[in-house]
Amino acid sequence: MKDYKSILITGGGSGIGRAVAQRFSRGGWFVGLADINEAGMAETGALLPEGTWSAHVLDVRDPAQWDSALKDFHAACGGRIDALANNAGVPLGGDLADLTIEEIDRTLAINLNGVIYGARAAYPYLKAAAPGSCLVNTCSAAGLYGQAGMTVYCASKFGVRAITESLDVEWAADGIRVTDVMPSFIDTPLLAQSSHHGDNTQIRDRVAAAGLEFTPVEEVAETFWRAVHGDKLHNTVGKTAKKIETAARWLPSYIRSKSRDLAERGLKPMG
Repeated sequence: MKDYKSILITGGGSGIGRAVAQRFSRGGWFVGLADINEAGMAETGALLPEGTWSAHVLDVRDPAQWDSALKDFHAACGGRIDALANNAGVPLGGDLADLTIEEIDRTLAINLNGVIYGARAAYPYLKAAAPGSCLVNTCSAAGLYGQAGMTVYCASKFGVRAITESLDVEWAADGIRVTDVMPSFIDTPLLAQSSHHGDNTQIRDRVAAAGLEFTPVEEVAETFWRAVHGDKLHNTVGKTAKKIETAARWLPSYIRSKSRDLAERGLKPMG
């Protein structure tokens, strides 16, 4: 039996996934990178010690590709998968009426269906490695309270939050821990794109205009490490996420008023 642990990370070719891969590699874990971006995975792998990682082409929207990637990673990592980081995701902003059906379907397929397919496919591997195995989902501050200009994205992240809470209960008897990480805005390559097809402004610029801070991706990666090794169900990251978490729980009327004010002033972060 191998004496190290292993984690498969979707979206491992860039951004949060790359930072998480580096953090777990420093912690002595064998890291599996899963992504549709082969060049990105190679770039991430070049940052990791030789022989401590593997790469697996995966479109999280395809259940058959999930089965193949997990089977290949199981063989590559030594026969035990200790954790899955359901991290792959895409942003989508803009007023609902301005979004195309294709944009809506793609976002939900990746951000929501992909998480469900991943959890379902990984279950037997995590059960075999239990107790102590873990599913960690990338949620968001957008899963704490809905915002204008983020309807579909919020819906996907509220769904991820619900998946986390449901499986936390469902898989407890199997000895599998389930948790999620809820960052606010992270300055990754995803923010360099516009929020939707009809918008020419980078998401990064909209976030800055709304006066919201960017959380360092390294802080998110450290939270992933704590989430897998700790016992919290939801793990917020960054000042904005923590403020929304507190306000949504104790001051819902305040956050509703604040959100409406931002929307009326045209400062929707992804609108």
